[in-house]
Amino acid sequence: MHHKEARVAETKKKVTKPVGKKVDSTGGGSKGQKKERKRPPVDKHGRGKRYLEAAKLVDRTKDYSLDEALDVLVKTSAVKFDAAAEAHIQTGLDPKKAEQNIRGTVSMPGGTGKNLRVLVFAEGPEAEASKKAGADYVGSDDLIEKIAKGWLDFDIAIATPDLMPRVGKLGKTLGTKGLMPNPKSETVTKDPAKAVAEFKKGKVEYKLDKDAIIHISFGRVSLGSEKLKDNFSALYRAILTAKPASAKGVYIKKITLASTMGPGIRLDVSSL
Repeated sequence: MHHKEARVAETKKKVTKPVGKKVDSTGGGSKGQKKERKRPPVDKHGRGKRYLEAAKLVDRTKDYSLDEALDVLVKTSAVKFDAAAEAHIQTGLDPKKAEQNIRGTVSMPGGTGKNLRVLVFAEGPEAEASKKAGADYVGSDDLIEKIAKGWLDFDIAIATPDLMPRVGKLGKTLGTKGLMPNPKSETVTKDPAKAVAEFKKGKVEYKLDKDAIIHISFGRVSLGSEKLKDNFSALYRAILTAKPASAKGVYIKKITLASTMGPGIRLDVSSL
């Protein structure tokens, strides 16, 4: 009995170490430290070699200043043609509310870098004036019939108010392509010649889509970073001015710049 009791006492003295993860006695430690933004991987699916090489030049963890972003945009053009410089502006607007569905025009001080093909629906003196102003196509019923058959070889359409009842019949064709003349975009006007001159010099239209984003080209890569900066600044001021009185919360949430088919470059909105 004496030996048996001694073994029991010895067993009680043994301490069993807990199995599993160690518990941090400080309660997790890094609560007060700022987390670094992780670099999201580049989606390589369907991407060409030129794009993947260009993507290496973009720090996906960084919000760029406008000057830095435009320098990178010009360097990362991943196509052989003169790519467009694109802005994708995420707003806090509600597109379902008519007063927040903003749409307007802005003149690009540096030009668009593209020769716009302008079509004008007009008759009489307005038609003649539009031709002299540089319109590529001018007409009325003849153009309406041609477009109804599927012809859409133009970039912007302008119309005089008296022809809109006839042009309106092309709603399904022009509307889906974003080419329908509209008073908000200043493409329905009694002075089409003036509109032609303005659009030829660099006026562009912006509008909110169903996801509350404005997608717009503000020039061509060949313009260079300085002219692109002037263009983007004019665009940004116009959009700020267009802010509806009923808008609540953050108006401009995020802005991403990119060249055609190039990697996205996120802007630091607070620095604009």
